[in-house]
Amino acid sequence: MAILRLAYSTLFLIALMAIFIVWSQVGGQNHVDLLPWSIKLGLGFAAAYGTVRATAASVAGDRAWNGLTVRWLGFTLAILAACAYATYYAHMNLEEGDADDQQPETTISQLEMR
Repeated sequence: MAILRLAYSTLFLIALMAIFIVWSQVGGQNHVDLLPWSIKLGLGFAAAYGTVRATAASVAGDRAWNGLTVRWLGFTLAILAACAYATYYAHMNLEEGDADDQQPETTISQLEMR
């Protein structure tokens, strides 16, 4: 049983690293950096925990795909969707615009006297 705990803790650490790497690659590092650290930490830990629990349910059951495995997989997918929504929120609301760099488009007319 001790070797199984070691395997699960190793899986948790690997899943944690993989989740943060994939999140920054898919969502964009700039957008992920805009999120507060507590949201990133909570969502990352929850996704890694869900991955480990789905694996543990798969190992504990008679078949690999049992009801508990599917439930934990659904939990993990919901947390990953929350990661996507948080990144989208950061993209739409927290990102600073380029309004300072762009000049407003104005039309300048001059009346020519003949």
